Amino acid sequence: MKVIPAEWEKQRCILMSFPHEETDWADSLNEALSPFIRIAQAIAYKQAVYIVCKDKKRIASLFCSTRNMTFIEIATNDTWIRDYGCLSLRENNHITLLDFTFDGWGGKFESALDNRVNQHLHTKGYLGTNTLESIDFVLEGGSIESDGQGTILTTTQCLCNPNRNGGLSKTDIEIKLKKYLGAKRILWLDNGCLIGDDTDAHIDTLVRFVKQDTLVYVSCDNPKDAHYNDLQKMLTQLKTFTTLEGKPYKLIALPMTEAIYNTKKQRLPATYANFLITNEALIYPTYSDKHDKIVHKIFEALFPHREIIPVNCLKLIEQGGSLHCSTMQIAY
Repeated sequence: MKVIPAEWEKQRCILMSFPHEETDWADSLNEALSPFIRIAQAIAYKQAVYIVCKDKKRIASLFCSTRNMTFIEIATNDTWIRDYGCLSLRENNHITLLDFTFDGWGGKFESALDNRVNQHLHTKGYLGTNTLESIDFVLEGGSIESDGQGTILTTTQCLCNPNRNGGLSKTDIEIKLKKYLGAKRILWLDNGCLIGDDTDAHIDTLVRFVKQDTLVYVSCDNPKDAHYNDLQKMLTQLKTFTTLEGKPYKLIALPMTEAIYNTKKQRLPATYANFLITNEALIYPTYSDKHDKIVHKIFEALFPHREIIPVNCLKLIEQGGSLHCSTMQIAY
């Protein structure tokens, strides 16, 4: 059986890609580096983290300790390695790394350099002896969630978007996902999208697996919020989903932050669903919001055997992403 491992399964390392002066962070680079450094430190406390960067000596100098950190100089367009980093596929206890095509979220942004990162990492030996398979199909890591048992959760708005793969039908995409990811079934969310999200409704901003029978989801309880109707429809659909055993999923609500805006009065896509599960920790984004502590308690209850680590990600959402978007795990 081949399958995309669940995020809570054993990981070899986490990939990150740091901002530099040729990225969208150029105008506030030093401030932008802060959350990336904190995320890397939280991971490296117990686990290897590979940091793709433009100048490894400079980036390494920003850390008090570089234990468990490897700095790798590779040219990049952007920092969101969740969407161009390779996916891990397990088959018979062997990991194959899948290098899908990345097109800058439907051609919105330049992506030629990002699209070559996995090949560089593999050629340089950082991905070990695992085979890297290049696949001529657009698929971003943040657009899918796996339960580790053959269920893939995704959104229609993203995968069926005409800006990816010419707008293939659900049936056509399911054939691809079953072929490449070993999926037994695909659960399609037809509603749910955050204002300010450039990804066309990535699932990792909305709904996440935390156990094979449990989903956490972004909840909006304020009827005056622009997200309210769409997220209520999303919840209604989530209630119809069942596990492989045919039982309803346990659904755990994550509150929505108060509306956060940039200097141009544009709403930013703050979401607590953009957390990262590592071997021994749960690292989650905070936004200097009253719900930060509430979410901490939710994660403590869900992950009693992992350390719960908050990282302020207000700066990250200025460019449309958050904590999970800035990382990609490589499985054992």
